[in-house]
Amino acid sequence: MLERSSNRPDDRTNLGELAVTLQSQADARGELIGAAPTDDETNRKNMALLIQLRWTAVVGQIVTIGGVHFWLGIPLPLTRMGAVIGALVLLNVSSLVWVRHRAAITNNELLVALMLDVAALTAQLYLSGGATNPFTSLFLLQVTLGAVLLDARSTWSLVALSCASFVWLTMAYRPLDLPPNPLSETYTLTVAGMLLGFVLNAVLLVVFVTRINRNLRERDAHLAALRQHAAEQDHIVRMGLLASGAAHELGTPLASLSVILSDWRRMPDLAADQELAEDLTEMETSLQRCKSIVTGILVSAGEARGEGSSPTTVTAFVTALVEEWRDARSARTLYFVNTFGEDVAIVSDIALKQVIFNVLDNAYEVSREWVELLAEREGDNLVLSISDRGPGFAPEMLAQLGKPYQSSKGRAGGGLGLFLVVNVVRKLGGSVTAENHRKRGATVRLTLPLATLAIGGSFDA
Repeated sequence: MLERSSNRPDDRTNLGELAVTLQSQADARGELIGAAPTDDETNRKNMALLIQLRWTAVVGQIVTIGGVHFWLGIPLPLTRMGAVIGALVLLNVSSLVWVRHRAAITNNELLVALMLDVAALTAQLYLSGGATNPFTSLFLLQVTLGAVLLDARSTWSLVALSCASFVWLTMAYRPLDLPPNPLSETYTLTVAGMLLGFVLNAVLLVVFVTRINRNLRERDAHLAALRQHAAEQDHIVRMGLLASGAAHELGTPLASLSVILSDWRRMPDLAADQELAEDLTEMETSLQRCKSIVTGILVSAGEARGEGSSPTTVTAFVTALVEEWRDARSARTLYFVNTFGEDVAIVSDIALKQVIFNVLDNAYEVSREWVELLAEREGDNLVLSISDRGPGFAPEMLAQLGKPYQSSKGRAGGGLGLFLVVNVVRKLGGSVTAENHRKRGATVRLTLPLATLAIGGSFDA
């Protein structure tokens, strides 16, 4: 419906006016593209995963130490190993508080967290056999996590620390006091420990690396969306400059036409012909409309919100908009339904007006016998629903909602109507959705926060 805009000259000029207005009002509202700190948010999620891994390590160490000491009968320095576990618990609690009050998590801070985990693992291995302990394979878990989370320089620093720790454990460690068992039983315990260490490594790597990759994919998707948004903004700016330039160029021929029509009206021969006089009146009306459109483009090119705008209410704004659209299109098949409820003071917004005009034009083009505009309130949002009885949207059009040059008309440059509509509404903090009816027709819903439309940019419910 939005993509099926008419090809009349004034509609194309409206799109140009909309583009320039969008450019100027984006600065007035102070929209920050990519306000969310993508990398910092991803690092925050990854730090949370490291804290979860540390809790897993605490539980695993308690179970393993208890099983080895009490079940296998191999004496361990429980006090010192318990102190290491206590330090990990204290580190985790401190990390939770620290992360909650940090605005951003850096690469270096992730590196420090992983190095502390390597140090804790080294301490436990030192107290339980050193390099002979089969759980030395857990060093690979820390290195793998570092390779995924850190930059290259930090990763190599973690590799160096892990290798140095392993080498140190080959020379300095507390030997295990194994019970007098045959060699075969000692070998069996070693193999069992290696198997358990391998399983722990594999499970933890799959679980945590999968979650980390998901965080990284979300970050990449967000960055891609920001790049797409920036490209769209650049496209709109270029369209706005083109429309502004065209408006300046059109000013001179329109002024010439106005003078010529005035001269014709003063000619006695033409004034005496009633039919010609009516044609001249219609031509002057159309000319005045063209001049007002051009003037609107030039004014909106440097207009901020509040300059040239007037205070109004939701009901007054939508009602006046409907009447203006009916008069300009000589269309009486637009049905307006207002269920908004208690009225709210807002500022008359030129860009929003052009958006609604564009949607109504497209609906009217495919459904001249019936178009409905429904104004309603959902919480603190104004919802405008434009429905028609046309053929509806193709599935691929709905899937590409808001993308430029997505049009079913097949003409060059088509499909900008929906693109501009989505961007204007998005700059107002709202959203645009479209859906087909079961039998025939479609509905486009514009959801707009009242706080954005309110006078002064604030809204009290």
